[in-house]
Amino acid sequence: MRKLFILAGILAILGAAAHAQFPGRRYVRANGEAAVSVKPDLLKLTAGVVTQGVTAQEAADQNATQVTSVLTKLRQVLGPNADIKTTSYSLSPNYRYPQGGGQPVLTGYTASNNVEITTSDLSLAGRLIDAAVSGGATNVQGLRFTLKDFEPPRAQALRLATIQAKNHAEAIALGLGVKLGAVLSAQEGTAVRATTLDVRAEAGGGSVPTPVETGMVEVQATVVLDVEIVP
Repeated sequence: MRKLFILAGILAILGAAAHAQFPGRRYVRANGEAAVSVKPDLLKLTAGVVTQGVTAQEAADQNATQVTSVLTKLRQVLGPNADIKTTSYSLSPNYRYPQGGGQPVLTGYTASNNVEITTSDLSLAGRLIDAAVSGGATNVQGLRFTLKDFEPPRAQALRLATIQAKNHAEAIALGLGVKLGAVLSAQEGTAVRATTLDVRAEAGGGSVPTPVETGMVEVQATVVLDVEIVP
């Protein structure tokens, strides 16, 4: 019973807010949604190296050596002006915890370094994965195809969503037997769903090139219209 009272109170508040927004006016609220699929024109890939050593220096040195090798291989594919940036680096101790309790025992250190590669040449996806692995990367993941500029497909999706919302408002008005006038308000919402491949390659891959399909990037939009009811 308490939940019913709470729900009734929430509905009353929402109704009062709507009335306050357009005092003295009757209106129809309708939603519209649309999705536009376009070909990606940008590729992002994350490659990382995880190494372990007895000392922090040993783990860090080994990691630096392997990352340098990975970067060299990647630049052989992308050229000297490759768009590569470090996204994370960590160096942390490893402990062994006794089963019967007691103080943990230091067993060594782990170093981790991840870099992100960005290129507009989508055909290089498979070669970049192979290059990273052959260079010594211990993990390759987060392959994502996206867009340099989302505004054109976003505008298109919003236009289509607005048309659908208007059609819905007219259908509601027809069902109610009323006529519609001016649009009192319009609210938008957009979402981008880029193509992401869960690529998890391990070091020591074979000589067969890694096949990759780019797929499409989907841009979604929603529109909410409040359209006045006229006599």
